[in-house]
Amino acid sequence: MNICVIGTGYVGLVTGTCFADFGVNVTCVDKDASKIDMLNRGEIPIYEPGLKELVAKNVHEGRLSFTTDLGAAIKGSLVVFIAVGTPPREDGGADLAYIEEAARTIAANLNGYKVVVTKSTVPVGTGALIEKIIGSAAAAGGHKFDVASNPEFLREGSAIEDFMRPNRVVIGARSQQAIAILKDLYSPLYLIETPFVIGDLETAELIKYASNAFLATKISFINEISNICELVGADVHMVAKGMGLDKRIGAKFLHPGPGYGGSCFPKDTLAITHIAKEKGYRFRIVESVVEVNRAQRDRMLEKIKAVTGPLKGKVICALGLAFKPNTDDIRESPAVDIVRLILKEGAAVRAYDPAAMEHARLVLPQGVTYCNDSYEAADGADAVVILTEWNQFRKLDLARLKAALKTARLIDLRNVYDPASMRALGFEYAGVGRGCV
Repeated sequence: MNICVIGTGYVGLVTGTCFADFGVNVTCVDKDASKIDMLNRGEIPIYEPGLKELVAKNVHEGRLSFTTDLGAAIKGSLVVFIAVGTPPREDGGADLAYIEEAARTIAANLNGYKVVVTKSTVPVGTGALIEKIIGSAAAAGGHKFDVASNPEFLREGSAIEDFMRPNRVVIGARSQQAIAILKDLYSPLYLIETPFVIGDLETAELIKYASNAFLATKISFINEISNICELVGADVHMVAKGMGLDKRIGAKFLHPGPGYGGSCFPKDTLAITHIAKEKGYRFRIVESVVEVNRAQRDRMLEKIKAVTGPLKGKVICALGLAFKPNTDDIRESPAVDIVRLILKEGAAVRAYDPAAMEHARLVLPQGVTYCNDSYEAADGADAVVILTEWNQFRKLDLARLKAALKTARLIDLRNVYDPASMRALGFEYAGVGRGCV
């Protein structure tokens, strides 16, 4: 089977590469010629563990190629995946301009039956919109096509594992032929007994938004609990453990911190509330989730100031800029937002992140010094703030860190360290939801 993946961003590149590793012939297409040139040189435009090696393997074995010629790729493929961006509009709804552009290009290049699949996260009704865009061209040329929804559930930092061993595969389509083709495409996953959820277009489109909204809700919920823990002197880690052992709740996403970020949760929570509003309904729970998440950044700033005093004129060591470990993605990163807040208070920031500093340079204002490691970042600083829980920040040489600091203060916004141990080492320490503000 030959397939085409439109878009070589995070979702498109991982999807195309993993399908190629299943033995499928994949052409990944992007109108950004510089990105395609980079990929053809064996360079990867995103940071994702294991992806560079998997791309190289499948290019070498002749199953994966990259091009800007979308028309030729469409004509040579049975299945066309749309994996372009759907950025948020000012009103919170998803901007479908790239989706519509891709659909029009597919319509102009139909040369036989195609299954057109949305891999991008799209509002309910997008599949019907694509059907409408392609339909007139298909009728004029006498060609048949089907539209399907196959949402992605890839976590940055573990995307290859998530594709190869997913919790589920969701397929939505009106046509049994399209469903059969997609099930055949995913047939290697039957060997590991992956659950398949098969439904209509609208249901599949909503599953992705519902899933991300629920996970974001768990994050905001535990952050609210952590704030209460600080007020009453309880330990949020024990509370989360006690909750998570209940199988109805589960332990995942019950980790307090500065809030969620990245390319999915912020965008998708806004989008699902917008979808509801368009239908005359308020999704009050998720509206509150969004509000709590925004407020959590400000609360983290107050936590820092409670330890350091007024920030004006001080130097703060910021460890972590990516929105989560094992990625260079700073989109909607709580770490970046908190660094901005620190700078607004009149402090200077010395920052280190293993992967995200080049991206951070493009968005953060002056006042940030980018360092080569954690200890250089801590040199002469009035406090260390852990903003992203990279593994290397879990095993810092604490004696060396303390020696580098002007004042031995550590504000641990990811609860990496044990409070009692840090205080025994002579650090003034504050975590999140651990009985201290």
